[in-house]
Amino acid sequence: MAAITTSDVCAVAEFRAQLRRFLRRAERIARKSNLTPQRYLLLLMVKGAVDGSERSTVTELAERMQLAQSTVTELVSRAEEAGLIEREQSPTDARVAHLGLSQEGERRLMLAFTGLAAERANLREAFTHLDIEALEGNHTTRT
Repeated sequence: MAAITTSDVCAVAEFRAQLRRFLRRAERIARKSNLTPQRYLLLLMVKGAVDGSERSTVTELAERMQLAQSTVTELVSRAEEAGLIEREQSPTDARVAHLGLSQEGERRLMLAFTGLAAERANLREAFTHLDIEALEGNHTTRT
């Protein structure tokens, strides 16, 4: 195991600080867009479905959000009641509902998403800096 240097620790500390700033700013912008931070994340995960379909299921969301399925079910129900999410029953499996954003959900997500453009760029820079530090140090940096 390679020795951990002060430079390694500083690089990881700066990355974690940038990540925290990003998350805090995302919370503020979500609230300005009339979304709770969890609803912003929910809408983002539905729109940004892994398969590119802009649809998801509760099971997929629970996995991606790292939350209990019952928690996601409640979050989806409240977002649906608020007019942000729409359900469509699966034609092949009656137990499955595909979730998509409503027009209002799209509008609020885009408002928050575009408001975070600068923060995403800062976070990308922090990732790049962390990768360069790790490569120059020639050892693995852990977060």
